[in-house]
Amino acid sequence: MSESVIRIATRKSALALWQAEHVAALLRRAHPGVVTELVTMTTRGDQLLDTPLATIGGKGLFVKELEYGILEGRADLAVHSMKDVPAELPSGLHLAAALPREDPRDALVSNHYASFQQLPAHARIGTASLRRQCQIKERYPTCEILNLRGNVNTRLAKLDGGEYDAIVLAVAGLKRLGFADRIAEAIAPDDSLPAIGQGVIAIECRRDDMRVNELLNTLNDDDSAVCMAAERALNERLHGGCQVPIAGFAMLDGELLSLRGLVGLPDGSRVIRAERSAAKEAARALGIAVAEDLLAGGADRILRHLFG
Repeated sequence: MSESVIRIATRKSALALWQAEHVAALLRRAHPGVVTELVTMTTRGDQLLDTPLATIGGKGLFVKELEYGILEGRADLAVHSMKDVPAELPSGLHLAAALPREDPRDALVSNHYASFQQLPAHARIGTASLRRQCQIKERYPTCEILNLRGNVNTRLAKLDGGEYDAIVLAVAGLKRLGFADRIAEAIAPDDSLPAIGQGVIAIECRRDDMRVNELLNTLNDDDSAVCMAAERALNERLHGGCQVPIAGFAMLDGELLSLRGLVGLPDGSRVIRAERSAAKEAARALGIAVAEDLLAGGADRILRHLFG
């Protein structure tokens, strides 16, 4: 294997391939002479499309096979949507870079309604996310939440086929795939707090691979990394996953980092929120502090209820 070749593990979906190609282009631009090669893999999350994520192990199902590929030496790095990356990584791997954040908001996509306010009382809304379901049901308790799995194109096709009145997707994914015109409403974080890491592309590699780490260091966006440190610390403290509605969203204003967190029941009947600010150097401590506030506010009872 030539020292100039970087093998990039990626899922086969259109969005995953877009993200991997984007990282490959950034690497080639930053390091002339580097050759990139995509190593496509199918994850368990891609195979089990008829089952809600919360019942089959959560978002980690989209990254495990890619991580095995790195550990086994079949790839040098993997490109993920940060919101799919679990709080804990396998021994020997780490997140070497976080790219600049795209729009982190959720998007309402509908062919007949321009906003949530226009939806009928018993609207059929498609989403695979308990976090989105929780916040939608809190605001619109009479709506019907229907499971929606598959890649972005598949989900849009199901909407166009009349299975739903509206679906909720990430603004970032729609924009990256050229579907920005399908967005009826970009939902304010006050109404739908984003997922941990939503809008950020993460790059994972072996901790001890100095060559790859040096290459990736030039791609890391410091502001994005600071926000991710806070959000992921929140998630780690709450032992977060797809099985419980957890949201976390950090924003950096100069040297001041603010973080909002949320934990709720899937039916929206109880939602706990917390918010704090701190110096950006204290990002991880801020995430833990907001998690502790959530737990003290009742999130511990929600977590016990959901996990027994």
